[in-house]
Amino acid sequence: MKQFSFAQSEFLAKKKTTRRERFLNDMEKIVPWSTLVKALTPYYYPDSQGKRGRPPIGLERMLRMYFVQQWYHLADEALEDAIYDSQSLLQFIGIDLSVEAVPDATTLLKFRHLLERHALTTVIFSTINAHLREKGLLLNQGTIVDATIINAPSSTKNEAKERDPEMHSTRKGNQWYFGMKAHIGVDVNSGLVHTVVGTAANEHDVTQVENILHGQEQKVFGDAGYTGADKREKVKNKFNEKVVSWNIAEKRSKVEKMDDGLLKKSHA
Repeated sequence: MKQFSFAQSEFLAKKKTTRRERFLNDMEKIVPWSTLVKALTPYYYPDSQGKRGRPPIGLERMLRMYFVQQWYHLADEALEDAIYDSQSLLQFIGIDLSVEAVPDATTLLKFRHLLERHALTTVIFSTINAHLREKGLLLNQGTIVDATIINAPSSTKNEAKERDPEMHSTRKGNQWYFGMKAHIGVDVNSGLVHTVVGTAANEHDVTQVENILHGQEQKVFGDAGYTGADKREKVKNKFNEKVVSWNIAEKRSKVEKMDDGLLKKSHA
């Protein structure tokens, strides 16, 4: 039997369960850890015959750290500090500070570069979605389409001292932004994201609608940025004449002109 440290014993004996703990407990059950480890092992352990030196930190531990970083939007150094400060994170990742240290920020940076180099984030995303569909959590009956700007400092430069060509400026309302845009497809029933496509920030929302729909939808919901989506030729081809209920919000300018429009009613 594993012997608990004093900190772990105190943590397990406390009476209140925090929101973070509840979330991490849910993720422990939902994420198919063993399946992910199996899928990524050939890239993380390229030499299975043991010809390399000291083996790297366990793949599942690095995956758990990576997931925590994404969930809580933490930089590498901030994640390292957060794990040291949180017993719930230590327990989720599987670290006992009485016998081992938290993998440092450089180790996590190298792991992220490994994922990027082999496009393994796509493998992670598709593996989790396949698992959710198998469990009946993604029903594919309807999709909410949306897009969000990922803002970056306008002074951001690449190794060549130039701006990243994949980033551009765009205006939303009276505010200018520079960066990229995430186009997202969300399952109506569960609220889970099933598709993400990245483009430059100045790409119009409707131009990516066919890429964030899986083609099995009965209903599609979106804001006014998706006006005319159902008339796009690529969208029609994706559904192959299947009848789909399109629920797209009217443009603000059109609503303002309505005699009995929603905007007028809201001021009544």
